[in-house]
Amino acid sequence: MPKLEGFEFWSRTLGGARHVVAPMVDQSELAWRLLSRRHGAQLCYTPMLHAQVFVRDANYRKENLYCDVCPEDRPLIVQFCANDPEVFVQAALLAQDYCDAIDLNLGCPQMIAKRGHYGAFLQEEWDLLQRMILLAHEKLSVPVTCKIRVFPEIDKTVRYAQMLEKAGCQLLTVHGRTKEQKGPLSGTASWEHIKAVRKAVAIPVFANGNIQCLRDVERCIQDTGVQGVMSAEGNLHNPALFEGRSPAVWELAEEYLDIVRQHPCPLSYVRAHLFKLWHHTLQVHQQLREELAKVKTLEGIAAVSQELKLRCQEDISRQKEGEKPSGGLPFFHWICQPYFRPGPKEESKENGGARSKRALEEEEGTTDVLSKNKQKKKLRNPHKTFDPLLKPKYAKCDQCGNPKGNRCVFNLCRGCCKKRAFKETADCPGHGLLFKTKLERSLAWKGAQPQLQEPQQAGPGEPGGFPEVVGSALA
Repeated sequence: MPKLEGFEFWSRTLGGARHVVAPMVDQSELAWRLLSRRHGAQLCYTPMLHAQVFVRDANYRKENLYCDVCPEDRPLIVQFCANDPEVFVQAALLAQDYCDAIDLNLGCPQMIAKRGHYGAFLQEEWDLLQRMILLAHEKLSVPVTCKIRVFPEIDKTVRYAQMLEKAGCQLLTVHGRTKEQKGPLSGTASWEHIKAVRKAVAIPVFANGNIQCLRDVERCIQDTGVQGVMSAEGNLHNPALFEGRSPAVWELAEEYLDIVRQHPCPLSYVRAHLFKLWHHTLQVHQQLREELAKVKTLEGIAAVSQELKLRCQEDISRQKEGEKPSGGLPFFHWICQPYFRPGPKEESKENGGARSKRALEEEEGTTDVLSKNKQKKKLRNPHKTFDPLLKPKYAKCDQCGNPKGNRCVFNLCRGCCKKRAFKETADCPGHGLLFKTKLERSLAWKGAQPQLQEPQQAGPGEPGGFPEVVGSALA
């Protein structure tokens, strides 16, 4: 049977999916996908998988895809990050029997994507992307799709989308933010960019960005003309978003924990989901935030969730008639509802624009209120300080800027020292690197071995030769 393409692939293989759960690292695992499907999601993506690791590591394949096979979990698209056509296709060939399509991640804006040279940091390398999509379209038995971020210019975004379509992309997800729009600088996604792409291509398009409730889904489809809408943050805070419901948090938390018992996943995933689901309640009952961060078992997490449920029910019993939600929330804190990420601090505008994430973190460290990650570190190590004035100053490596070894003979960090010592066949006792010493020992050992002479083969009948008559020796 020939491979389905474009709208035929979307309508027949994906069932005309309109409600889509985004690929989310450590957050769109099987248990969460099954929960989302029960509450209106029609298509799910796996978390982003690293193509190179997927090819070389059988355990990685087993843990992230092969063990998660479930008849209920279809249609399913597997997403990879990659920057090499051959590696991308090798990974896709290993995954294609377990999914309905392979997606290339061209939208990740995080620093790890910049260091690894993938995601949104490939969006200027059109020749490379063409080769990756062309090869995948030629070799795979399932369609190849792409998830992208936009350029600031609409016309460049349109040309980018058309290039991917021409290369063989069969479905395009457009996140209406640039790669610079992330974290506190996320801002609003541009549906105008998405609308322009939809008009310019002849393949199905999914929109991503600004989706907090079912009304946003319907409005996005109407305004942009896309075939479907993808949700990430909105889905994490309310998995029933696509049903148009806002149930009590404990209802979905308990259902999710039941699914996890049937389809186990790392405890860190479960804890992260509970932090999202209970986000607004944990602002009220903050002591339970610490409990949730510290528990080490699934049943421990379930116990904290049950305690949060009891606290909420007590809050409901004390609720006065006509009382409105506090903190500007649309619903009371025990109801699943959107979380609106705060923007950069207002004073940053007075200083001539937005500051970097590092600058915001450093400023945050000087205040009395620590970030969530720093609070967790403080719990593990109460003596840890986050005051930059009290942090020890380290001498920097002459090559990369990382802290150098105090006793390094080259004044380098261990990584740079190892490369130089190997190249020059030198020793660095400070880092325990003994390339020169080991070479000298090896040469000395070889010199001490006796020289073995190869025996000369003698002819029959000669001393050391084969006997002329073998039979007499056997008599």
